[in-house]
Amino acid sequence: MKKLSALIATLFAAASLTAFAQATPATPAKPAEPAKATGTKATPATPATPATPAASSTKMDKDDMKKDDKKKKAKKAKKDKADKKAAEAPKADMKADAKKADMKADAKKDDMKKDAAKK
Repeated sequence: MKKLSALIATLFAAASLTAFAQATPATPAKPAEPAKATGTKATPATPATPATPAASSTKMDKDDMKKDDKKKKAKKAKKDKADKKAAEAPKADMKADAKKADMKADAKKDDMKKDAAKK
C-alpha cells in the first residue's frame, strides 16, 4: 500500500511540475510601420514581355515522327515474331499428333498380333 501511495505522489508531483513550469507565451509581433516618404515617386512595374516561340518546331515534329515510326516498327516486329511462333505452334502440334497416332497404330498392330498368336 505504501508503494502505491508513493507512486501516486510521484505522479502528482510530475504533473504539477509540468503544469507550473511551462514557458511564458511569446510577446506578439509588432505591426509593421508604414514606409516613410523619401520624396521619389514610385514607378509602375514594366509589363511582361511575351514568350518567344520555339525556333525549330518543325525539327521537333520530325523527331517526334521518327520516334513514332521506331515505336511502330518495334511493335510490328514483335507482332511478326508472335505470328511466326503462332504459325510454328500448330505445325509442332501436328507433328506431335502424327507421332501419337503412329504410336497408337503400332500398339494396335502389336495387340492384334498377340491376339492372333493366342488363337
